[in-house]
Amino acid sequence: MIKFIRRIFASNRPSISQLIADGAIIIDVRSASEFRSGHGKNTRNIPLQTIEKKMTSLRKQNKVIITCCASGMRSGRAAKILNKAGLEAYNGGAWSTVEKARKQSEV
Repeated sequence: MIKFIRRIFASNRPSISQLIADGAIIIDVRSASEFRSGHGKNTRNIPLQTIEKKMTSLRKQNKVIITCCASGMRSGRAAKILNKAGLEAYNGGAWSTVEKARKQSEV
């Protein structure tokens, strides 16, 4: 039953590990103190409340963006903000999940 539901709601979006392997940047949208308590390698911290102020610098990088946070809620909001601004962004969910995907992309 769960496989059936996943298949119905599955999207054609690329995998997070493939996006990372292709050069996507990872933006952790948690607060600075949350970020300091643990984060993935090569991850940039831009708290959700400041993401719009960083739009110009993100646009200049001309790269796909993966957002992450503690659970996927804030990163989902950040990805929507970035997509609305014309950037290609994907919600990676929890930072620990994105870190696992990053490690898989290195294999």
